[in-house]
Amino acid sequence: MKKFQLFLLSLFTLSALTFADDVIGFATDTYELGEIPQGESRHVKIGGANLSKNVVNIETVLCQGIGCSNFQFSKSVQPRGPVNIEFDFSTATLEGPIANVVVIVETNGKTHPIGMQGVVKAPFIFSEKMFDAGYYSAGEKREWTFYVWSEDKKSRPDLELSKEFSKEFSVQVKNVSLHVDDFDSIREGGKVPGQKITLRTMGLVKDPALKQKSLSKIVSFQSKKFPKATPEVLIIGYWK
Repeated sequence: MKKFQLFLLSLFTLSALTFADDVIGFATDTYELGEIPQGESRHVKIGGANLSKNVVNIETVLCQGIGCSNFQFSKSVQPRGPVNIEFDFSTATLEGPIANVVVIVETNGKTHPIGMQGVVKAPFIFSEKMFDAGYYSAGEKREWTFYVWSEDKKSRPDLELSKEFSKEFSVQVKNVSLHVDDFDSIREGGKVPGQKITLRTMGLVKDPALKQKSLSKIVSFQSKKFPKATPEVLIIGYWK
């Protein structure tokens, strides 16, 4: 209890300098998630306080970004009372730096944002992750070749095509040793164990419900070593 009182006191002191025009103050300007392995989830708890002399009525809490769900918060916060927000954050399909914004929305429309940042660490590195099919007619065949290696540069990747994509795509995988020091010139004959993957279309079919001419298809892979990871590539193009 004493620690919490000290925390509130520090918030009220800080509010005189940096939160003078705000109602809700947070312990930090940005919540730090740290480094999270790709595919894992974190239960996030963000603490703050009602710095005003009035009751704060919270209508909802939003996340400007992806990965946030299952928000929990107090609907009504008394003056100088604690503000606690909890939610789940999933890193599925995410990779690299995270820069989300969590926003508290009062019933009167006032908003109170706090930044949230971190890094999603993917276990695999792709030489390329986006491929152009060009002008494409349904049923045409295309293929692309790329390299994959592990983030630690020591263990060999074990990627295979996810089963749900086997109707439209196939892959040929070859174990290779790579030079990866120059990312713009990945080549075989080095010391880093990797995979050479050739991805082939089995003939893409356009969804008749889609009106746009642009083609966009995410293709996912899976790993037994890292079953929670979400390695994927993106196919783009334009329907003829």
